[in-house]
Amino acid sequence: MELRRRGRGDGASQAADSDSRAEMEPQRRAWPYMALLALQYGIQPIISKRYSGKEVIISTTVLGCEIAKTVFALVFMFLDGSIWKLHKEWNAIDALTASALPAGIYAVQNTLLQLSYRHLDSLTFSLLNQTKLLFTAVFMFFLLGITQTKQQIGALLLLVSAAVLLSLGQKSSKSSGDVDPESTLILGVIPILVASMLSGLASTLCQWAAQVKRRSTYLMTVEMSTFGSLFLVASLLKSPDGEAIRRRGYFSGWTTLTLLPLFTNAFGGILVGLVTTYAGGVRKGFVIVSALVVTALLQFALEDIPPSIYVLVAMPMVISSAVIYQRYSGVSKKKKAS
Repeated sequence: MELRRRGRGDGASQAADSDSRAEMEPQRRAWPYMALLALQYGIQPIISKRYSGKEVIISTTVLGCEIAKTVFALVFMFLDGSIWKLHKEWNAIDALTASALPAGIYAVQNTLLQLSYRHLDSLTFSLLNQTKLLFTAVFMFFLLGITQTKQQIGALLLLVSAAVLLSLGQKSSKSSGDVDPESTLILGVIPILVASMLSGLASTLCQWAAQVKRRSTYLMTVEMSTFGSLFLVASLLKSPDGEAIRRRGYFSGWTTLTLLPLFTNAFGGILVGLVTTYAGGVRKGFVIVSALVVTALLQFALEDIPPSIYVLVAMPMVISSAVIYQRYSGVSKKKKAS
């Protein structure tokens, strides 16, 4: 009898160990994706500023990035086998309702990001870019009815304070050479803040599509990149960039290295989905922290630009905000209808 009980106990223990290993497997798979995403987040502002110079027409880099994202997504769909199910599952109505509006928003956002890359130092750009967390929370509340915890609200207020501090720093800084602080504010700070607001809106719409329409991450990437490219091409008919392309040529100012930020940005979009799948929202905060540190170190090492006093004060505020917000994101709840 005792042996029988032990055998049952050993069986239960083995089953528990097996369940524990199964739960740990996604977390083990998440670490490489998290490390790659932190590196991509950290290095993206630097290589975009360095290899997409002012002579490159902004719309051409945005369109190139959308094409690269489509290629990456199709490759991953091929690898996981989902590409062979498209002819059964895909229909145009679902694609239009789930992906067309976010695609148009992201197309505008990417254009603003390219503009901001060129007028802000890399670390300030990365810090201001985190305000998308605030806008996402606002749109989640108004569009999806998702409320924030007290800790999350405090984190968002801390993030807004850091953004205001950085904006004041850009406004009051005495730049050397031909850099005008006023144009830095207008062409650097304001575009990144508007881009962050658009990112929050598009993220909320994508979450709605994932929950209600049950769209896969890779399929939505293909759809939004396709729609975004069409919107961008249509805008070139009347925009200054379209005129510049007709006058100077599509690849004016491009070099082989211009492809580098396009591919890293596109690959980063795929990594975001993988990190969310295997790590969840809580550990994304640590990716953001690591990315800010990577940006600060690379900017100092490669560009010999020490962080300003405004950045030094704002960095721990942004880091604390991101960690607190992600740490308490699991206890958010939906607003109940009265």
